Amino acid sequence: MFRCLSAVLVAGVVAVVGSAGEFNKVVKIGDAAPAFSGLPGVDDKNHSLGDYKKDVVVIAVTCNHCPVAVAYEDRMIAFAKKYADKVDFIAINVNNLEADKLPAMKVRAKDKGFNFPYLYDESQKIGKEYGATVTPEFFVLNKERKIVYMGAFDNKQNGATENFLEPAVEAALKGSAPTKAETKPFGCGVKYDK
Repeated sequence: MFRCLSAVLVAGVVAVVGSAGEFNKVVKIGDAAPAFSGLPGVDDKNHSLGDYKKDVVVIAVTCNHCPVAVAYEDRMIAFAKKYADKVDFIAINVNNLEADKLPAMKVRAKDKGFNFPYLYDESQKIGKEYGATVTPEFFVLNKERKIVYMGAFDNKQNGATENFLEPAVEAALKGSAPTKAETKPFGCGVKYDK
């Protein structure tokens, strides 16, 4: 009886551990991407994941106030420009600090010349469903809208020597799995409401 109980407990622990990624404790590579709908953007339109039809979608959970997120804005703009014909790049802000609310997002997007949708999720639901813990944090979705990469844009805020996002996107565009499917994201902690 105790052996059976032990086996069941071990199987349960393995199942729980197997339900999340190495660094992400909510989703894992290969999971269906959590969908979103009705998120207001800086363009005064509501956006849904289903609106984006390109084979690959990149979601960046980011914000206005975090110095790390701000440091990555130019990289995000350059990425969106480079892949404009092949990839839908979407930035989503889930923080509810005054500096991160939609009016401030509109100012930031205009000042920086964002060339991608910048959406606001006041409910914070999408950040929680993706298991986002920091800003910025990136998720690559393939044609089937499964998560094929999650983590950091590259390996270092200053003087990066390895880009993680572009190789993951290139692999997804070819219908293959990225060599590095998950990396440890770094940045400011997402400010989830208590």
